[in-house]
Amino acid sequence: MDRWVDHPQVIFFRTLFRASRTLTVLWWGLLVVGGVLPAVFAVASGSLIRAVEGGAALRGPLAVIGIVFVSMQVINPLHEAMGQLLGRRTSDHMNDRLIRAATGPPGISHMEDPERANDLSMARDFDLGITGPPLFVAMGFIAGGLQPLLGGLAAAVVLFGFTWWAPLVLVAGWGSTHLLLKESGVWRDRNTDEVRTAQRHADYAYSLAVDAPAAKELRLFGLGDWVVDRFAERRRRLFELYWEATRLRERSVLSSLLAVSVANALVFWRLAAAVADGSIPVGDAVVYLMAAIMVSSMAFGALSWALDTSAAPAAAVDRLVALFAATETLTAPSGSQATGIAPSGPSAGAHTIEFRNVGFTYPRASGPVLSGLDLRIEAGTSLAIVGQNGAGKTTLAKLLCRFYDPDEGLIEVDGRPLTDLDLDLWRSRVTAVFQDFVRYELSLRENVAPLGAPDEVIRDALAAAGADGLVSGPHDLDTPLSKGYPGGIDLSGGQWQRVALARAICGVKLGAGLVLLDEPTAQLDVRGETEIFRRLLEATSRCTTILISHRFSTVRLAERIAVVEGGRVIELGTHGELMALGGRYETMYSLQASRFVEVDAMGEEMVYDRLD
Repeated sequence: MDRWVDHPQVIFFRTLFRASRTLTVLWWGLLVVGGVLPAVFAVASGSLIRAVEGGAALRGPLAVIGIVFVSMQVINPLHEAMGQLLGRRTSDHMNDRLIRAATGPPGISHMEDPERANDLSMARDFDLGITGPPLFVAMGFIAGGLQPLLGGLAAAVVLFGFTWWAPLVLVAGWGSTHLLLKESGVWRDRNTDEVRTAQRHADYAYSLAVDAPAAKELRLFGLGDWVVDRFAERRRRLFELYWEATRLRERSVLSSLLAVSVANALVFWRLAAAVADGSIPVGDAVVYLMAAIMVSSMAFGALSWALDTSAAPAAAVDRLVALFAATETLTAPSGSQATGIAPSGPSAGAHTIEFRNVGFTYPRASGPVLSGLDLRIEAGTSLAIVGQNGAGKTTLAKLLCRFYDPDEGLIEVDGRPLTDLDLDLWRSRVTAVFQDFVRYELSLRENVAPLGAPDEVIRDALAAAGADGLVSGPHDLDTPLSKGYPGGIDLSGGQWQRVALARAICGVKLGAGLVLLDEPTAQLDVRGETEIFRRLLEATSRCTTILISHRFSTVRLAERIAVVEGGRVIELGTHGELMALGGRYETMYSLQASRFVEVDAMGEEMVYDRLD
């Protein structure tokens, strides 16, 4: 029973009902009427013939035929319009469920789980026409498959007037095509993980070719033919998988033809015999003949490819909603309820942060990122964290934001476990710039303060980030940051980074006490970065500031520097102390400093910039 309840097609029809009960009932009602009307037309035609044979009045039968005929012409366009409306409503419903489910869990592990990537891709893109037609279009194809099925069954009911076994034989014969061709396209699931993965690869290659961000490199490095060949290869593989999922088996086709031939031969032979011996009148014979022919409409396409392509994303959304709802990656407070920010609530300003023997491994990762990490950051101080890629620097920021909780050890804020603090209140006390910060295609105002802030605060934040030039001249806070909108502008990478910095500074002005900067100025030049970081330190002087960066010209401005390696802190101190130590920090600093010295053509050293 559970197998049928969880079948993608059952889930799809259940989703239609959830999206709109009224529209779904009307859609099914029109579908049934549209399927039954051809059988009614056949019966009405027989009545007309009997009236002609018997010399009876023709007005009644002709009126019925006329009404049925007109209804058949009206029902289909009406049902198509109803299907489009229901399809759009269902798309909105599925998108709404996915958005709410994706944003529901307080952590982010559910969004970074590779095992859910295919379902996420399908659930997110189902209405873009990538894996199949948009749902409002697919509803017409689905109806085009289901209506003949209902029409065939209605015609079979009419045949019971001839003999009890005839409709059963025909339904068994034509219906066997679904069972015998179960491995073909009408039944085979064309949305296996392998197919979905191939679809993602093909879509990615396509996006490289047509999206603007990749255009420069494709041309500069001569990758045009490469990306076209890659797309063709991935698409060819996708079509091969589609063919494997939909190809008709020779043996199954022959079996289907045999079953259909035998069933129709029996019924038409018996019908011909009945007409020959006069046991049924001509009018009835015409009705039964038409009905026998109409039963064939239930074959093959009743459960069409469109139903498969529409059911798969509906099932994916259902799975994701259930999985996301069950995702519990954050530790519940140890007490009866979460507490406020210690010790004095949101007005306390900076916070003292302490990592105690912290260990952490990402879900399904092969090994730990952090192991036995100890680190204390005093309130109101600035700390820079350096280390090789993969050392766990960004993971520290994720743990402080409580996107994840440590597997081992403890993080304390002002002496209290971070897990005991009210999550929303804590996050309101944290502001950050991540290396993969979001570039919102919204106004400048909404980019700096998505939840709103006074204009004066926004302008001050832009000035502190060195982005006040964005509100000079013809532009203002309401200027869209995308040329895709009227009056919009495109920003350089450095300008976008300054906007992201302004967003963090605005958070400080609105009450944040902890500032996390993960490669916040990677797209700025060295001097510009140093200038901006000095401004940041000034703007966040009353906060606890943590900087993650590879540029030592900025790192050395922090009050203390921590070197992370192998998931733990191996060096900690001021710039001068670590240089005097002559350890890992001194090696990295000296290596980077050497890159700022060149030898000119005369063999003399030429310093074109300085880390100092």
